[in-house]
Amino acid sequence: MVKVYTSSVIDAPADRVWAMVRDFNAMPNWHPGIRDSRIEGNHPSDKVGCIRNFNLRDGGNIRERLLALSDYDFTCTYAILESPMGVRDYIATLKLTPITDGNRTFAEWTAEFDCDPARVAPLAQQIGQGVFQGGFDALKRSFGRR
Repeated sequence: MVKVYTSSVIDAPADRVWAMVRDFNAMPNWHPGIRDSRIEGNHPSDKVGCIRNFNLRDGGNIRERLLALSDYDFTCTYAILESPMGVRDYIATLKLTPITDGNRTFAEWTAEFDCDPARVAPLAQQIGQGVFQGGFDALKRSFGRR
């Protein structure tokens, strides 16, 4: 099992960051790697079990199922159903924690998955730096840096 962990500090209150990221269908609004997205079956984008189907700017397509969403804990957990990355049993969680000193946000994005052993290092790098850190960097730009 491969584990990826990425964290960052965003210079905005956690409730404001959460308002931007909680919509399971809104990644094209804040993540630079996502071209477009839709929720299959016209389900609400915050309904546990809904499936988002999105296209990457590089042309790939990914389908993910929302497994958990907590407005209280500022967490979202999802599973990849289909992806060109070659991952299996992929589960990820995005979690925000308020930082009371400065009214900022501590953001964590984790993933666990299986893959071909030869792909562990490149996939961990792609997911941790390309996807997770790329998303955090975009959020930082949206809210400004200190």
